[in-house]
Amino acid sequence: MNDPKLTYFEKEDILHLAISDEKEFGSVEISPNITAELNEEGELIGIEIISASIFIRDSILESTQAKLLQLSKQVA
Repeated sequence: MNDPKLTYFEKEDILHLAISDEKEFGSVEISPNITAELNEEGELIGIEIISASIFIRDSILESTQAKLLQLSKQVA
């Protein structure tokens, strides 16, 4: 396996994580706007996130809110 490479295409708001430089043979949409890229053997070689800034913002907010809610339950 090669060194992972993270690339952000600002104009398109796409985040791409390549974990291998193998040729993409196929892909699977694992959720809206998130695609897993596969090699010929069906192994994961990359991830592409469309509307990446929104995805990351929402993921951080969701995680932070969950932790804050857990803390408020402990204090109550």
